[in-house]
Amino acid sequence: MHRFIAASAVLLVAASAAASAQSAKDGAAAKKSAAAPPLAASAELKSADGKDVGTAKLTQTRSGVRIALALKGLPPGEHAFHVHAVGKCEPPFTSAGPHFNPEQKKHGKLNKEGHHAGDMDNIRIPESGNLTLQVVDKDITLEKGKPNSVFQDGGTALVVHAGKDDYMTDPAGNAGDRIACGVIK
Repeated sequence: MHRFIAASAVLLVAASAAASAQSAKDGAAAKKSAAAPPLAASAELKSADGKDVGTAKLTQTRSGVRIALALKGLPPGEHAFHVHAVGKCEPPFTSAGPHFNPEQKKHGKLNKEGHHAGDMDNIRIPESGNLTLQVVDKDITLEKGKPNSVFQDGGTALVVHAGKDDYMTDPAGNAGDRIACGVIK
């Protein structure tokens, strides 16, 4: 009889341990499926006269930072679009500083010496002046504390230029005046 009670007690303890382990596994799986949302930021772009000309939603992805642009009321044509090194947008937006360039490279994706982290492809605004577009900048991150993070001391900004970027001329691709600016927050 004692053997039966002892064997039952051992089985009960083993079953309880197995159930506890499964419960811990289920809890870990639930935590994994409810993982933290991706890092995100945004910018509200204004024209030099203070008019709202769009928004940008930035999301960290495996391949870089996806920038979802919704622009309105901008002049049609091809325009340079860059991340600038200072989080200030005081007209005429020279306050946004030079292109974001943590690795101190030359300007332009066609430059053999590399390009600024803030250099991106030109955008083409249609006749309506409105554009919805997604671009990815593989050279920046939303992860704070990294050298290529847009969250540097002093901040960073998104800038639309009056002209197109020639992808080569240092320091800014002959892109002309800055016509819209938004601080990345």
